[in-house]
Amino acid sequence: MKYCLRVPRILLPESGFEKWSVIACDQFTSDPSYWERVRKTVGNAPSSLNMILPEIYLGEDDEERIAEIHENMYAALENGYISKLNRGCVLCERTTASGVRRGIVAAIDLEAYTTERGETSPIRSSEAVVPSRLPARVAVRKGAPLEFPHAMIFYRDKKDKIMRMLAEEDLEVLYDFELMEGGGRLKGSFVPEYLAEEALRMMHGKEEPSFAVADGNHSVAAAKAYWEEIKAGLTEEEIRNHPARFTLVELVNLYDEAVVFHPIHRLLKETDAEAFCSYFMNAVKCRRVGNVLRPALPADASAVEKTDRLIEEFVRVNGGKIDYIHGDDNLIAFAAQEDCAGVMLKPIEKDGFFERLKGGGNFPKKTFSVGEDTEKRYYTEGREIGYD
Repeated sequence: MKYCLRVPRILLPESGFEKWSVIACDQFTSDPSYWERVRKTVGNAPSSLNMILPEIYLGEDDEERIAEIHENMYAALENGYISKLNRGCVLCERTTASGVRRGIVAAIDLEAYTTERGETSPIRSSEAVVPSRLPARVAVRKGAPLEFPHAMIFYRDKKDKIMRMLAEEDLEVLYDFELMEGGGRLKGSFVPEYLAEEALRMMHGKEEPSFAVADGNHSVAAAKAYWEEIKAGLTEEEIRNHPARFTLVELVNLYDEAVVFHPIHRLLKETDAEAFCSYFMNAVKCRRVGNVLRPALPADASAVEKTDRLIEEFVRVNGGKIDYIHGDDNLIAFAAQEDCAGVMLKPIEKDGFFERLKGGGNFPKKTFSVGEDTEKRYYTEGREIGYD
């Protein structure tokens, strides 16, 4: 498949972006106070919070929550909270402590995407996908008229030709506001169809893969799983243009100066912390501070693979729950709680990122994060994925 990107018709709220935009659902999974503050900030205002299922709540009345999400999506359409732009893309400029990260919101063709190890494709998952994490995400998409995804996908443009081209254009500003909970500032400008087509064409490279999911691997994998489900009942003509065949993402240049890789640390909860620390330190040389271990392992995927293997071996015998934590300070705070211990990992190097994926390779799950936890994508743009 030569070209695997599409210029969509994007949905945006009519107003109230400050309360509309909330952080990705897979963030702050060990911090209920964060989501309580978000709920309080949003109040009764229209918000993407009402159209997502934060992972911290998974397992708590999932069916009821998902049904409510679908109702809220239809209500947003019927009550005019959101409106559809002309066909085009959105140029996002996200200002955080890491700098100004620029990306283009467009749609990818899920027929060109794969997660399976050893399979080559234009769009690759960057990490191993955990099947058990998909059903709830797929359930949110089933029966949903809309999607509000948080996925970020890398392309390669060392000379930054695409962004330099767009910088010369007088683009209409769609929004420019401060994100809640210290998320920085987000500015979005409309890229009309003719210009968007040119930008997306320039992103396609000769290398394999051309694109890689940087953030939101399970979100894209769930979209693919849902597409495979409904594709079986469609005609060839319906398959070509069905809206669920595509999913909205933000395309970001790997070489953007504000793209910074951070490690995702491991937290072991509800376990014998002292026994775990002893077990891990017997296998790997570590510096220990409290119940936080800093292993003497390289800054690459092999360190994550070894860490995960040791933790999983310990949990099988001794019990415990594994969580994935963004930020050194967060890990230190959580590891200080009763029956908890943490492993602090190093960030991977940017060079060699795509090389790891060549030929159908993957990083271990939760190997890296693009930016700190508060720098993750906030739900802002949406798109229709059904005909109803």
